[in-house]
Amino acid sequence: MRILALLLGAGALLAQDFSGLKVEKFAGNFVFTEGPAWAKEGYLVWSDVPNDRVWKAVPGQKPVVFREPSNKTNGNAYDGKGNFYHCEGGAHRVTKTDRKGAVTVVAGAYQGKRFNAPNDLTVRKDGHLYFTDPAFGPSQEEGRQLDFFGIYHVTPKGDVELIARPKGRPNGLALSPDGKILYVDNSDERSVYAYDLDGKGSASNERVLVTGIQGVPDGMTIDEKGNLYVTAGGVAIYSPEGKLLHTIEIPETPRNATFGDADLRSLYVTAYTSVYRVRMPVKGSVQY
Repeated sequence: MRILALLLGAGALLAQDFSGLKVEKFAGNFVFTEGPAWAKEGYLVWSDVPNDRVWKAVPGQKPVVFREPSNKTNGNAYDGKGNFYHCEGGAHRVTKTDRKGAVTVVAGAYQGKRFNAPNDLTVRKDGHLYFTDPAFGPSQEEGRQLDFFGIYHVTPKGDVELIARPKGRPNGLALSPDGKILYVDNSDERSVYAYDLDGKGSASNERVLVTGIQGVPDGMTIDEKGNLYVTAGGVAIYSPEGKLLHTIEIPETPRNATFGDADLRSLYVTAYTSVYRVRMPVKGSVQY
């Protein structure tokens, strides 16, 4: 039994070895890439925000325009039913596109006031949706109706609940593999917050998990072991306890990341003009 335990421990250590990672360019010639999401049908999507497009690419094939115009979509996400969700910053709303192409508004206002510019989102297995609503730059600050930046929860019935009003701007977010913890980047504080989630999707126990991030934290994804991948100066990998494990250097400043490919062992990173791919020793976590 002791030998078995040692072998299992060695396997766990091996899975945490992030040395020797190779970064390759997956696609390029864009303006500002964001919002990567992997569809279980076997393709990657991402946003080119200034060009008002969402792109799609099957590994090994050329990217094609998936949605245009996109209302300056930033974050994207899929649920287990194949519904496609978008943070439409230009339209101040979160929408859902079903498998037949029908678009519905998931969240368009809070207490009668339109959102600032929904930025990133994630959907739990049971249909609870979470998104951030900061405001970056003059175009998003102009004409704001809400005087705060928010982190929101949308129930499967469509009720919109405010989770928090942080002083800094909330940005990328991710769910723990079991869906019981919500992690949120704070770009201004250069930190990561954590919230406990109950069976009804409500959040509690706000706490700071990571501080002093090098660079400005933007997007986030998570692997099956619960490690956080925060895009900032590079892709900083943190343990579920908030310990920095490794930083992946990317040729351009990374903006967001997600896991993909059939084995979920490829980390796709959107970074300004390009999308990069890194094969990883651990699988990503998905909520479908």
